Amino acid sequence: MVLLIIYLLVINIIAFAMMGMDKSYARHKKRRIPEKRLFGVSAIGGALGAWIGMQVWRHKTKHTSFRVGIPLLFIFNLVVIYYLTGLIGMNFNFVA
Repeated sequence: MVLLIIYLLVINIIAFAMMGMDKSYARHKKRRIPEKRLFGVSAIGGALGAWIGMQVWRHKTKHTSFRVGIPLLFIFNLVVIYYLTGLIGMNFNFVA
């Protein structure tokens, strides 16, 4: 369980930083981070970090694919985390 938490923290920090870096690259007319890579990092657990990065850096907020895709990937991340925690024995009972 501890490894899962560490993984999620690291991947979300990476996703957040990637959004900031891509925004900086765009401002300075440098080579950008491919959208496929931003979505890829989001899909493997970094959607929350990417979503927060979008808001903090005001980056990709006008792109429908990001406005819709990143929140959907966040939901996907939650489902996968729920499933994985069930596999490792952590039960989350939402019914009283």
